[in-house]
Parts: sequence; structure tokens; C-alpha cells
Amino acid sequence: MTPPWRADLGDGTYRNPVLNADWSDPDVVSVGDDHYLTASSFGRVPGLPLLHSRDLVNWTLVGHALDRLAPETDFAVPRHDCGVWAPSLRHHAGRFWIFWGDPDHGIQQINAESVQGPWSEPHLLKAGKGLIDACPLWDEETGEAYLVHAWAKSRSGIKNRLTGHRMSPDGRELLDEGTTLIDADTIPGWFTLEGPKLYRHDGWFWIFAPAGGVETGWQGAFRSRTFDGPYEERVVLAQGRTDVNGPHQGGWVRTAAGEDWFLHFQERGAYGRVVHLQPMRWDEEGWPVIGDEGEPVLTHRRPKAPEQPACAPASGDLFPGGRHGPQWQWTANPRPGWTADHEGDGLRLSCVRTAYAHDLRALPSVLTQRLPAEEFTAEVGITLDSAEPGAKAGLAVLGDAFSWIGLEAGTDGRPRLVHRYAESVAEHERDAEYSRPAPGPGVRVRIEVTRGARCRFWADTGDGSGFQPSGQVFAATPWRWVGALLGLFATAPAGDGPSGTACFTEFSTTGRPLTV
Repeated sequence: MTPPWRADLGDGTYRNPVLNADWSDPDVVSVGDDHYLTASSFGRVPGLPLLHSRDLVNWTLVGHALDRLAPETDFAVPRHDCGVWAPSLRHHAGRFWIFWGDPDHGIQQINAESVQGPWSEPHLLKAGKGLIDACPLWDEETGEAYLVHAWAKSRSGIKNRLTGHRMSPDGRELLDEGTTLIDADTIPGWFTLEGPKLYRHDGWFWIFAPAGGVETGWQGAFRSRTFDGPYEERVVLAQGRTDVNGPHQGGWVRTAAGEDWFLHFQERGAYGRVVHLQPMRWDEEGWPVIGDEGEPVLTHRRPKAPEQPACAPASGDLFPGGRHGPQWQWTANPRPGWTADHEGDGLRLSCVRTAYAHDLRALPSVLTQRLPAEEFTAEVGITLDSAEPGAKAGLAVLGDAFSWIGLEAGTDGRPRLVHRYAESVAEHERDAEYSRPAPGPGVRVRIEVTRGARCRFWADTGDGSGFQPSGQVFAATPWRWVGALLGLFATAPAGDGPSGTACFTEFSTTGRPLTV
């Protein structure tokens, strides 16, 4: 399937963002000619996405490192602003390592010999509230290991501060109580310092860290001859005269060709935090210079790297053999029985009984994926195999507000085409369009998304009239820290006994023609 967004322009150059979807708080590592990226996954499951590229421009999603979130009871329901915050990805001693902060529980670590796994069980390295954005460093010259992390004021009452520890080389124990490496309250004009990434370069300890907030901030670099400091600082990337607001929080990588690059995010409302690639060099004073003299680039030559076909993480899905692709995540830890076995292609979801079918935001059994581009069309076929009144299945756009279109079994058990929505302040969904009988058990539905995340819903009931628009245009909204999501779901009213299933076929996503 052709992706809705392509960063590779096909002429030796690329355009930003290279990942035009909500790959929040990215970090990257190079191993030979291969580059790997992970990102925040918050409360969605599986967590810790793993992406691969040979040229830092064309990326594929190869899997996830975290099968379930713990504690199980905490993530039995959607918790969109909890879970996995700002992970760091490293390669050391022949293993891949991921460290992250769970703001409610502490700093976790997992590792694996191969990026495809199997990954170790999460190890709680430092327990506590508000411990976030953890990053390790193994000093190859001395054999010593370190860790730096930030703080979430919402849990700890502390912010604008980076704390450092010495760490055992096996990454399982901190060797001291920790010291404040950088207190940005003492730096004029700096606030919300977070997201540190720790490196060694040219005899210095380096901490790359953003400040100023996700929508309006900048990228800072700090350096010291010793881990404990003192550190001197410099702003190395900011919006400047460009339209790229808040360019910051990401990772520096050096390729096999010896080039330096920096990947960071840009906060874009309902689209989430999209990822940009910036060229990077070192000036005569030894400081990094990112982008075009400290401002983001829109287009640039591609990194020197082995040839790679133009690609982007998959968003369309034919559901071969009844299985969904890795781009899909549940809104909480999945439970047995949410998917139903069947022969052939197409995804069959059980109509999960729930007392909260009126509010998709509260449901753990919604299968979601990121909005794959700024402008795109998503389309899927839905068949409702349930005659229980109130059973329903649909395609949704989810955020603080939500809207969906699909089928619901009426009081007579026959399917009806329905289109519903709920505002951010509403606790129950409402009709966005008058429901009408469907001529059969199946329907094909479509959502067209245009600039500003404005969503137009369509449906083809198979009556010969083709796709017809439904309801008013719906403006998608983000969740806290999370962009809006596309979702598939099937529910039934609370009760006992079998409730039926819904089958989803040929989920397709298409974009607008390539333009710059």
C-alpha cells in the first residue's frame, strides 16, 4: 500500500517531517549501517515502538519492545497520559537497551540481544513519583556507567532540574543517591528543562535537553569536563524565522559515513508530535550546530547511506489471516476474547460487553493507530454479526472529543447505519446524523481528513448510491500528551451470554499527491 506521507523526494533530498505522525519524544541509535528509533507510547499496548531505517529518512515499524504495561490493575483501563514517557534507546555490549520513566512508578529498563527481541522483563531501576525521561551512558573509555533523568512536577512537585547517578555497568543498580547536574532555575530565561540525552564526545560529557515547553520551546546543549559538572549551556535549535514551532527533544546520531544528524519532534495539536531530521555539525568552539545555523530545515539532502526504497510506517492493513499489523495498539492491556478466531482475511472483534459503550474514551478494547499524515483518507469495511439490540461496531477518530461511524443493531436486531460524536466536555455520545436502516449486515465507511485535522465522514451501504457524506465536519482533538487516534471497536450492552462479533476488512489509507 502507498503510504499517505512520503519524506523521500526521490531526487537525493528529503522533506520534513520524516515521520509525519505522533512518534512522540523520539530517540535513535546507530548500529553499523542500521538506525533504530523508539518513542513514547504512554498507556497504549503494546508499548515502546521500534522503527528501523538505513538512511534516517525512510522508516518501517518492525515491532514493539513492551508487550504489556504494569501494574496490570493500573492499565486495565485507558490512561493516555501515563505509562511510557520519553524512552532512551542505546546499544552497548552487544545488546539493545531501553530506559524510560513511568511518572507514577519510576525508572524502568529492558534489554535484548536483537531489536526483534525477546526483550527482558522490565526492571525497576529507581522507584519514585515524577521520575521521567531517563537516559543511560556507558563510558567506553573508563568502563563507568551513568544515568540522568528529569522530573514531572505533576507527581513530584519538582521541575526544571536534571538529576544524575552513577550506575552499575549491568544497568540494574544505581550506585549513589543522585546529584543535581543542572538546575535551570539558576539559568536566566530557562524553564521546563526535561528530556535529557547523555553522551560523551571530544572529551566532554554532553547533555542534550529541551526547555521552554512542547509547543514553544527550544533545544539546549550542556557540556562539562566531568559528569558532576559544572555545565555550561547553549541554545542549539529554535524556531527562529521558520514555521516549525517548538523544535526540540530528540536524539543525536552519528552514521557509519561519519555524518552527524539530530531527530526531534514538533508538537502539532491533534496530529501529535511529528519527527523532523536535522543536519548537525560541530563549530570551532566544539558546540553542535543543528539545522540551518540553529533553525529547522524544511528540505535537505539525504544522509549518505546505503540505498533504501522510499517508505513510511504502515498504516493500511488487509488483516491477513485475521491478524492486525504492528501499527495497531489497544488503549489498555488487552484481555482474552477481544479478538475472535476465524478463517480467511479480515479482523474479527468480539462485541465486548460494557456499561460504557456510550463513551469510547473510557473503553480499553479500542484498537487504535496514529493519524498517518496531515491530509489523508481512511476507509474500512464493517460487517456486524450480532442481532443483539445495541451491539455496534465502527471506525472512530478519538481524542478529548470523538466521532465514529458504523453499524448498530436496532431494537429489531437489524443493522442500522449510525454516526455519533461527543464533545470534550460530554460524557455521552450523541447522533451526528440521523440513523437509517442498512440494506445488509455490511457497510464501507470512510473518513477524509484535511488540514487542521478536520474530518468528514462517509458511508457506502451497498444500496447502489455509493459513498454519501454523513453529518457535519468534525475537528479532531488531541488527548493530554497524545495526538488523536484512528480506532476500530465493537461493543455490546452490559449483560451475560454471547454478544456477537464484527468483522473489519481492507483498512486502507491514502494521501494527497506528493508536493513540497
